[in-house]
Amino acid sequence: MGLTDSIAARAEELSHKWAELILGTYPEQTQAVWRTNHDPFTNPVGAAIKGATDRLIPLLLTWNDAEAVANSLEQLVKIRAVQDFPPSRALSFVFLLKKLLRQEFMADLSAKGELEELLRFETRVDNLAVIAFDLYVAARDQIARMRVEEVKRAHKNLVRRVNNMGITAHKAE
Repeated sequence: MGLTDSIAARAEELSHKWAELILGTYPEQTQAVWRTNHDPFTNPVGAAIKGATDRLIPLLLTWNDAEAVANSLEQLVKIRAVQDFPPSRALSFVFLLKKLLRQEFMADLSAKGELEELLRFETRVDNLAVIAFDLYVAARDQIARMRVEEVKRAHKNLVRRVNNMGITAHKAE
């Protein structure tokens, strides 16, 4: 059985382990809440993590639909883009999959002399990181544009209020 077959056979388990590693990037109190609360309405971040890992493992196995991969990554990347993480930490969740794959398969593949199969599969994870990076930059750009628009709106409202006060004060004289 090759690596992709082994991953496919254990996809649900690996997805769960990857989600646990991602949750481990958050503070302990947050982890505790997100691990115990499985309601997507009261725990949208936990649900996004679990959903992304569930969708991405099969997509990595077939690796034939970059758009589906990007769509599966998008919500999780957007969540991490608005959180108080530096970019390297925000996207580190992708490389946690490499860590997991090495923990689960490296010894066996190395013993069989098939380590290059793991290295080839890790290229897919590297490509996943590139897609995540593009999504992250787009999300951060959108956040910056939203902040600029909010400042413009606030400034416009302030100017309008000042102008209205000036007209009102002038009429009172």
